[in-house]
Amino acid sequence: MHFDRRDFLKTGAAFTFAAGLPQFASSQGAFAPQPGAWRSFQIVTRLEIAKPEGKTQAWIPLPSVNEKDWFKSEGSQWTTNGKGTKVRDPKYGAEMLHVEWAESEKVPVVEVTSRVSAQDRAVDLSKPGKGAAPLSAAERIFNTEGNKLIPVDGIVKQTSDEVVTGKKTEVEKVHAIYEWIVKNTFRDAKVRGCGVGDIAAMLKSGNLGGKCADLNALFVGLVRAAGIPARDIYGIRVAPSKFGYKALGAGSEVITKAQHCRAEVYLAGYGWVATDPADVRKVVLEEPPTNLAINDPKVIAARKTLFGAWEGNWLAYNFAHDVALPGSKGPKLGFLMYPQAECRSSQLDCLDPDNFKYTIKSKEL
Repeated sequence: MHFDRRDFLKTGAAFTFAAGLPQFASSQGAFAPQPGAWRSFQIVTRLEIAKPEGKTQAWIPLPSVNEKDWFKSEGSQWTTNGKGTKVRDPKYGAEMLHVEWAESEKVPVVEVTSRVSAQDRAVDLSKPGKGAAPLSAAERIFNTEGNKLIPVDGIVKQTSDEVVTGKKTEVEKVHAIYEWIVKNTFRDAKVRGCGVGDIAAMLKSGNLGGKCADLNALFVGLVRAAGIPARDIYGIRVAPSKFGYKALGAGSEVITKAQHCRAEVYLAGYGWVATDPADVRKVVLEEPPTNLAINDPKVIAARKTLFGAWEGNWLAYNFAHDVALPGSKGPKLGFLMYPQAECRSSQLDCLDPDNFKYTIKSKEL
């Protein structure tokens, strides 16, 4: 067994209120996440290679985000009949466990236990922001540059310019892009997993359907093309929503297919601000009784709240793009949110956990 633990940072959080509280109220109360109480979770990822052939190896994402106001990665431990090594992406800091098995191993297996803490987030964007330290020049460049799947030139820049025309402040520009995503995209249930996130292809084809890694990537790309820092955060839902939204939480302790990508923007004076337009479209499609109208109270509430706030029932793995898996001969990954594995240099289907096979379970501590 290997164990890695980071110091637990005790931090306070300002108690802020979301602008324009939503109209929807469930039996749990209005959809109004507020920072305050931290919640702790234990996540167990168990991976077995069903049909090992030749050299077999796997890569399991580890929680590696530490943001003092809303998320703490508190270490992971693992057991395996192979050789496990924790590795770190040099550009984004994403951590993963790389496991290699001997070719003679008939039942390759690894089990990873991680602990994290999270809390709700909210900021009032109707009031002037104050107190947040500005990003350094290097950080601003890092969070406004393009990458393979999220370019910031060409059709992305053209679209962004059109959306923000006439908007003066950063908040106005980002809100216009958020609203454009909500109005013009849709959640496509046929898309596998969380989507691919190739935003230029989406815009060129005119097909703006997808899932969270598509819709939130499009949001991030349009914001970056407007010169405002933004980033995707790749993770997984770990608990039900305490606000009554079936679509915005884990349905059971088995969270194997509950991966979800969120987004943040950096606004002068406010710091990093929570956003999630993709989840607004998820509420439209999936919230019971499903296929809700855009003016349904549940949709209105989500639309208001998820611009500036989100619920702390979610684990953040990393912010990484264009991820190279150490020891793999395959191409770089657009993002790392699912366990990965290879046999004889052939990549297994990470979106088919039953045949892969792996399970992920969550428990609130």
